[in-house]
Amino acid sequence: MAETHRKKWVFPQRPATEGNRGSERDAHRSLAVPFRGHISGGMCPGKKVVLVGVVASRPDRFYVALTCGRGAAGEPPPDVALELCVRFRDRQVLRRACVGGAWGDMDRALPFFPFIRDQPFKMELHCEHARFRVFVDGQKLFDFSHRLTSLEGIDTLWIKGSLTINKLA
Repeated sequence: MAETHRKKWVFPQRPATEGNRGSERDAHRSLAVPFRGHISGGMCPGKKVVLVGVVASRPDRFYVALTCGRGAAGEPPPDVALELCVRFRDRQVLRRACVGGAWGDMDRALPFFPFIRDQPFKMELHCEHARFRVFVDGQKLFDFSHRLTSLEGIDTLWIKGSLTINKLA
């Protein structure tokens, strides 16, 4: 049965800094968690998003989501192409999508759990014609069939939870 409730994605307001736009400090601030960033041109087959990060020392969970738009007032938009939730207590990576405000069923099966506290990882989200293919540290973790048909509308990356972001590409 599909879930119908919406959860909030709270993002603190960061003041704009003047004169330090190219500094290393500002680059680090721009990757602060929670993170919300634009995917230029949206997703399309052949495009990928790469996240290099470090799991927190006392992790609970973290989320990575690809959405259509930024949402409003801390609410995710009604279309979420892929939301993955990494849960450490039960060593699961849950995946689901939200189409028109209705959450679909959760995918749970995995060949392995790749995340270790205090350790770095590299996650790649590859967009293909029929699915997203997700790799962690070069190993395929799962495939997730597209629930949304307009791939170019998937234009926002959200990240929050028990991790530090070192690099996004």
